[in-house]
Amino acid sequence: MENFAVIDLGSNSVRMTISQISKNATYQTVTQMKEYVRLSENMGVEKILQPEAIERTMAALKGFKDVYEKLDNLTIKAVATAAVRQATNQKAFLKRVKNDLGIDLDVISGSQEAYYDYVGVSETLPATNCVIIDTGGASAEIILVQNGRVTNLISIPIGSVTLSSKFDLADVVSAQEFFKAVMFVEKIFQNVWWLKNGLNLPIIGLGGSNRTLAKINRRYNNLLDTDDIHGYQLRDEQVNDTFQRILGENLEERKKVPGISKARADIIVGGLIPAILLMNYLDSDRITFSTSGLREGILFEKLHDMIKLNVDKQG
Repeated sequence: MENFAVIDLGSNSVRMTISQISKNATYQTVTQMKEYVRLSENMGVEKILQPEAIERTMAALKGFKDVYEKLDNLTIKAVATAAVRQATNQKAFLKRVKNDLGIDLDVISGSQEAYYDYVGVSETLPATNCVIIDTGGASAEIILVQNGRVTNLISIPIGSVTLSSKFDLADVVSAQEFFKAVMFVEKIFQNVWWLKNGLNLPIIGLGGSNRTLAKINRRYNNLLDTDDIHGYQLRDEQVNDTFQRILGENLEERKKVPGISKARADIIVGGLIPAILLMNYLDSDRITFSTSGLREGILFEKLHDMIKLNVDKQG
């Protein structure tokens, strides 16, 4: 039995999933951990990881290490995404993580991140014809799936933390700043030439902000097990109504909304803008939510490789 730990260092949070994998490529997830670290906070136009954010991240990774270092037959796959990808002090940060914690962080490209998202989604949800959007802290990955295959994918540098900071969306949202944010994101969508090929297709949303949208609605409708949102679906009217309510609230009011964690209340408006504008841009009438994405995509890639190896051995 192999213990396979996947660490995903994002721009807003760092997460770890540990799965036990048997020799016949079956698995069981045994541990899931998450810490909000806001690694992309105050990076500014210079794209410098700030000392406070680095210390929060190091502390979270140390907490993860305290858990996984007790395990036998351990394999670690640790990846970093948009914040580290964009950072001008990336090398110094990676060196410190390696020296202090012994973790080799693999800074993956936006395209790799998007593809892992696709694998994680397609292995766990029907995704024959759809547009997948993963909204993170500093980037959003969009994947167009047609006839069960990825036809186009892209990572764009907009996310919950970056949009909220750039357009002052953390507390009371002014009409002027909201309009500027909408125009900014729509302009990016217009420059993605293939995106209109997803016209009228259903959206699959992942990432913390999009999952929060589902949790708000499950709480609002008094559904049992409010965190069980994998495969949960909302119509466009429900999405728009929910967003309008959040948009009209200040930070303290948002913190009290069931389904919104206090740590996400200041970035939820910026975090929801990409998916909501994408639904409108593509005239999509529904969104399905996925809790399976990057980390699961890495796990499934490993399982596929094991199955192929087993087949080759038998052959």
